[in-house]
Amino acid sequence: MKLRNRRITAIAAVTLAASLGLTACGNNDSSSGSSGSDGSGGDVSVTFLPKNLGNPYFDTSDAGGKKAVAEFGGKFDEVGPDSATPDAQVPFINTAAQQGVNALVLSADDPKAICDAVKTARDAGTKVVTFDSDTSPECRDLFINQATAEGIAKVEVDMVAKEIGDAGQIAILSAAANATNQNAWIDLMKKDLAADHPKIQLVDVAYGNDDDQTSFDKTAALVQAHPDLKGIISPTTVGIAAAARYLSTSQYKGKVALTGLGTPNQMREYVKDGTVNEFALWNPEDLGYLAAYAAKALVDGTITGKEGDKFDAGKLGSYSVGADGTVLLGDPFVFDKSNIDKFNF
Repeated sequence: MKLRNRRITAIAAVTLAASLGLTACGNNDSSSGSSGSDGSGGDVSVTFLPKNLGNPYFDTSDAGGKKAVAEFGGKFDEVGPDSATPDAQVPFINTAAQQGVNALVLSADDPKAICDAVKTARDAGTKVVTFDSDTSPECRDLFINQATAEGIAKVEVDMVAKEIGDAGQIAILSAAANATNQNAWIDLMKKDLAADHPKIQLVDVAYGNDDDQTSFDKTAALVQAHPDLKGIISPTTVGIAAAARYLSTSQYKGKVALTGLGTPNQMREYVKDGTVNEFALWNPEDLGYLAAYAAKALVDGTITGKEGDKFDAGKLGSYSVGADGTVLLGDPFVFDKSNIDKFNF
C-alpha cells in the first residue's frame, strides 16, 4: 500500500514545544459561556476532554484544538481525569453541560458507558464531537476520525509483516480492553492476517491501559511468555513508547520487531538506536484542530452532522461529513530513520 498524508507537515519547533509543554488543567471556570452563538466565534466555548491528562498524544491534539479556538476567537478549556476509564470521564461531561459549554470535544474511553451523560449534555444544548475514539454514533453529533480503521489496521500489519519476513509469532500490546478504536483496529488486523498473511500467528493480545509502567510490564510479560515471539504491534502511543523502552535495554532488542502507532518525539531515540525501524501515525495536532472547527460549525449551525454537510477547517481547508456523522482527517503516515527528524510533535 502506498502511504501518504498530504496533511501531515513539519510543525515549527516553537509551536510544538508549546503544545507538548501544555500542563493539563483540571476543572476551572474558563469553559463556561452562553448557550448560543452569533456565528463570529466569540461566543463559542469549546471544552476538550481527552481520555486522560498528562498523555503526550492528547497534549498535542488538545493543543491543536486550542490553536483553532484562538483563531476563531472562542473560549477554550481542557479538563479530564488522570486515569483512562469511562467512569472517570462522566463527571467532566456532566459539569460541561451544567456550565452551558457550547461544545464538548472528547475521546471516548468506552463506546457506550458514557452515552447517557453525553445524551444529557446534548439535551442541555451542548454539541458533542468525538475524536480519536468514538462513542456509539447515536450518542454524539460528529466523530472526527484520524484515519479509516481499515487503513490503520493494514499499515500496522504490513509493517510487522515486512519486519519479520511475513512469518512467525506476533502479539499486540493495546490500550484498555474496552477502547473503541483499538478494538476496531485489532479486529481488522486479525482479518487481514488471516486473509493475506497465513504464516503469521497472533499468539496474544495484552492491555497496558495506556499507562506507561503497565505497558512496560506487559511487554516484558509478552516476550517471556512467548520465547518464539518475532514481533509486537502496539496501536497506542503510550504502549509503543513503553514497549520500545523495555526492548531497547533488553536481550530482545533486534530480535523482536516493534511497530504500531507513535509520535516522532516519543519514538525518535528508539528509531535512531535501532530498537524500532518504523511506525505510523497521523498528525494529532491537526486532529484536534479539525475537531475544534467541526465543533464551531455545529454551534454556528453551519452543519448539523448529516452526511454531505460541508464546513471550513481553517488551514486544513474544507471538509465533508460522511456516513454516521464521521469526518475523516486523512491517511496514516509511516515514520522511519529517513524522515523522523522532519517532524516535531
